Amino acid sequence: MTNSIRALRFAAGEMTQADLARRIGVTRQTVIAIEAGRYSPSLEMAFQIAHVFGVSLEDVFQYPTSSGEPA
Repeated sequence: MTNSIRALRFAAGEMTQADLARRIGVTRQTVIAIEAGRYSPSLEMAFQIAHVFGVSLEDVFQYPTSSGEPA
């Protein structure tokens, strides 16, 4: 699974990883791991992230199809 969190943070006035972590109730290390694709958030956390940026879940997270294209 890939994500657009870093781009969304910068589009939101260069929000820091710590700011996002505080808003969704996790540690900065968790945000780092999610951004890097080393950790997949729970569905609830994924929706919280999307809510912070005011976008849909699909605008934050992409799951590649068998052809390699995002779903």
